[in-house]
Amino acid sequence: MNQQARPYRRGLMKMWRPRREQPAAGTLVERVMAARGIVDGEEIRAFLNPTLLQLHEPSLLGDMDVGAERILEALSRRERIAIYGDYDVDGVTATAILYHVFKAMAPDADVLTYVPHRIDEGYGLNSGAIEQLASEGARVIVSVDCGVTAVEPAETARRAGVDLIITDHHAPPENEAHLPPAMAVIHPRRPGAAYPFGELSGAGVAYKLAWRLAALQSGGSKVSPALRKVLLDLLAFAALGTIADIVPLHGENRVLAAFGLGRIKHSPIAGLKALVEASGLAGENVGEEQVGFVLGPRLNACGRMGHAAEAVELFTTASGARAEEIARNLTKLNDERRATERRIAEQAAQMAEESGMTGSGRRAIVLAHEEWHIGVVGIVCSRLVERFCRPTILMTRVDGECRGSGRSIEGFDLHGALARCAAHLSTYGGHAMAAGLRLDERNLEAFVEAFAAEAAAIADEQLTPSLSVDCDAGVGELSMESVRELEKLAPFGQGNPRPRIRLVGAKLADRPQVLGATGAHLKLLLKCVRSGAMVRVVAWNWGERKELLAAGMEVEAVVSPRISTWNGTSRVEPELGDLRVCEADERRA
Repeated sequence: MNQQARPYRRGLMKMWRPRREQPAAGTLVERVMAARGIVDGEEIRAFLNPTLLQLHEPSLLGDMDVGAERILEALSRRERIAIYGDYDVDGVTATAILYHVFKAMAPDADVLTYVPHRIDEGYGLNSGAIEQLASEGARVIVSVDCGVTAVEPAETARRAGVDLIITDHHAPPENEAHLPPAMAVIHPRRPGAAYPFGELSGAGVAYKLAWRLAALQSGGSKVSPALRKVLLDLLAFAALGTIADIVPLHGENRVLAAFGLGRIKHSPIAGLKALVEASGLAGENVGEEQVGFVLGPRLNACGRMGHAAEAVELFTTASGARAEEIARNLTKLNDERRATERRIAEQAAQMAEESGMTGSGRRAIVLAHEEWHIGVVGIVCSRLVERFCRPTILMTRVDGECRGSGRSIEGFDLHGALARCAAHLSTYGGHAMAAGLRLDERNLEAFVEAFAAEAAAIADEQLTPSLSVDCDAGVGELSMESVRELEKLAPFGQGNPRPRIRLVGAKLADRPQVLGATGAHLKLLLKCVRSGAMVRVVAWNWGERKELLAAGMEVEAVVSPRISTWNGTSRVEPELGDLRVCEADERRA
């Protein structure tokens, strides 16, 4: 959203804001793309037709060849290599990418994987784990999705005689002198780097390393047919990590997601097949929504409620009955996670309201509680941000320390704010929209006040729930053909959300119909005042607003166009984002 754009409507639920100036003309898809700043003909064609040729050469990443050549040397000498991952989907899939490419290049390679325990060890490289891996014979450690600020663990590796190769995508230090003293630091935004695309996920960076390894072993820039097939199969993991980590889905991320999604369902990797089947997706197309709401939560639940080592095993060595067992267990852990999340969310919301953090005088929520599960507080932060529209940090009190996570709102750099509060923190890391942190419990009160001071600059309008709207349209424009054109903008996600259209010149053609056994949802029949064209709109969780709406009301509605298929019949059936009843002087004849 263009932060300078003024809101132009207030709906029943939220403020509606245009992404930028309204496009003047063109088809519906052209107006949506123009609203997102894509107007050049070649750029439009590239966006609508992504190809693998749009990926940049991995050798452009700083330290890439230094790291890749050391790994190839270790593989040829059968030295022990440890892949050190993170416990979220991005870290797990990045670990799997490197494991499979190492084994494809050297089937008898001595490769082990390590992922820290979220509660016992916390995020990232730690010196204890480095020492343990060194004592177990690891001569090379490759980090994935972590490590770019791990100065002390890098020094530990050097003292232990271990070559540390860091691959990461989180916020790097401001200058190169502050990078960890590792053999290689491969990062798309490392200080002084000139890599063309800085928004890769951890899995994306790992995929670039895998690609470079395959090219070097193949003797040049072209990859051998056997390794090319492996890389194509591993796009499934790259897509999983990219989408689940909520990085912007444009540039290289869009390419990785678009080509990887189609390979998830038919992956030859036993663990991924088992997860798809256990999640009830065997007969479904696996798109970004299935990754975000079905597969991703199951994988994350493993790290949140148990140990992510099981998820890593699923994607690396597990097969047959063992793969099926892990996949079933992930579903069980996800059910436990959801119950725990609901309980903490209710308690945290009550505490925030009672402490005045949701009122007009405060701009942020910062809370700590000894009974909150450290693996779930990050998700609960997202729930509270959605509900109260404020940056939120939730922490667990453990042995005199507070450990937790934060989530932010658009326009407020959470990582930057934590950096300015660093005097009160033991550790912190992350990016503008999400971060993790630790602090001594004795510093909690001072940190709360310091963070509140940082958030005080947030403007009132940023605290108002809002919808970003791409463009205006009439009901008649939502044809099957135009909505199918909009679907070509997929995969949707961060930086490329599903289009939202403001329908103008419409009225309710009938009374709202209740949808669902409990009456929680509605169906609305919208009719164009001028042409008579009609479309049925699904309004999820609008049941309680049924009495506010009546047949004949002239309205404007923000909708996300979709195609619904039932019993082999497809029709346009948008989802409602918000609706407003037009005032008398706005109504059309």
